[in-house]
Amino acid sequence: MFKPVNAANGVIMECTTPNTAALTFDNGPYKYAEDIIKTLNAANAKGTFFVNGNNWECIYSEDEVLRLKLAYDNGHQIASLTWSNEHLTSLSKEQIDSEMSRTEDAIRKITGATPAFTRPPYGEYSDNVIEVANNRNQKLVTWDFESGDSTGVSPQDQKKRFDDLVAKKPINVLAQMHEVYETTAHEVLPYAIKVLQGAGYKLVTVAECLGENPYLRVDAPSTRDDSWHC
Repeated sequence: MFKPVNAANGVIMECTTPNTAALTFDNGPYKYAEDIIKTLNAANAKGTFFVNGNNWECIYSEDEVLRLKLAYDNGHQIASLTWSNEHLTSLSKEQIDSEMSRTEDAIRKITGATPAFTRPPYGEYSDNVIEVANNRNQKLVTWDFESGDSTGVSPQDQKKRFDDLVAKKPINVLAQMHEVYETTAHEVLPYAIKVLQGAGYKLVTVAECLGENPYLRVDAPSTRDDSWHC
């Protein structure tokens, strides 16, 4: 097992800023994004959206473009979960690079921002994945807490996981959730925010919890053209 943040391999597994909690949402953009953003905003909280290019939906569809822009324009962090959510450890370096570059390009075209963070799907990585990410100036980030929404854990038990987490009083939290589940957006997230803020954590982006820049560069968004397709 690789070591946490600041290890030689550079894979980030935890936050570094005390009393912060970074809530992350995988596999979007998807139809529950607006509700997640609304809930975060109402609580004066920030989140990080690790998006795919073509998984549950095509990132270039008109609806998903609007959702991605909404998250970005509201100050939430946009990061990459690669193009099609493949198991990167089973791919060649060229295939890994394509999975990363296509998603980075899509985020840049839609928002104007080139992400600085990539999450390897399923938290899986190898020397090849690390090498490709480093060559692309991408920081690889996983998590130190998962809600269990993608593995069939009930909403009630997900809430209990947050209760148990807070009871342990960790210095900080890097939590993985998924924006593609209705119960995550409407049941678990409001509860998680209440519990974490009640315990004194500031809900911030991944970049903020690490004291890093969320983007490699920020330019003007591109205009839709024939390249905007999956």
